[in-house]
Amino acid sequence: MTVFLAVVDEGSLSAAGRRLAMPLATVSRKLAELEAHLGARLLNRTTRRLELTDPGRDYEQACRRILDEVAGAEAAVAGEYDAPRGELAITAPIVFGRLHVLPVVNEFLRANAEVDVRLALGDRIAHLLDEHVDVAVRIGMLPDSRLNAVGLGTLRSVICASPDYLKAHGTPRTPTDLARHRCITFDATYPTPWRLAGDTSFVPARPRLVVNTAEAAIDATIAGLGVTRVLSYQADAALRGKQLRLLLRKFEPAPVPVNLVYDGQQRVTSKLRAFLDFAAPRLRQRLAALRAE
Repeated sequence: MTVFLAVVDEGSLSAAGRRLAMPLATVSRKLAELEAHLGARLLNRTTRRLELTDPGRDYEQACRRILDEVAGAEAAVAGEYDAPRGELAITAPIVFGRLHVLPVVNEFLRANAEVDVRLALGDRIAHLLDEHVDVAVRIGMLPDSRLNAVGLGTLRSVICASPDYLKAHGTPRTPTDLARHRCITFDATYPTPWRLAGDTSFVPARPRLVVNTAEAAIDATIAGLGVTRVLSYQADAALRGKQLRLLLRKFEPAPVPVNLVYDGQQRVTSKLRAFLDFAAPRLRQRLAALRAE
């Protein structure tokens, strides 16, 4: 099962072999033996890629559940539930993770010598069980699920532009004024129109530039290309440095929540409990400082 999942996760037999420190021939043999034992083909192999068959897709999910249970049993026997030790997998959005989660993780590692952390930064929402993630930082409303959430605070959604742009094009005073301005958006907001408080209609935010990261949107805004909408932490450095100015503050929508989430169906290990207890108050302090500005 471990070999099969490594092949699925890595996308090739050779990459799975490197991950498992196992010869390619051994990986191929073990996969063939597994398919022969099950009497079913799990993967369709082409010269360019591997694809799961329908039985393979079902078996993959079963394997992940079974191996997670085995790992939990071994961790219990090894005492992982008694003292914080082992690897802790964390995910967070890229910019928030680099600016706020990573410093807290560094402090946590200094205080917990027996815990190692795998921190994956990405704006894609990870599936905790399938991707073997212990805890995730989520920004935005949480759907109903079996996940447990620890509330950290909220973040403002802000609209900003550079002083040079505003000098050349004027300062919007109401949401409808944005219709006359150049807008810069990124994947997380485009093509969704900009909705602001105190206005019954959607702001017609026609993008002059569409990029795929908030950092790029902010850089283009600093360069004077237009007006952008981002979360407050993403523009914090540029606002502090007076490279950008906040616009339409009284029309800002309700702040979005920030949570630490983890699987509520699994037993909480001591390493996870230690991280939640350590990180939650520190992240709350960081969010409170952002809201106070």
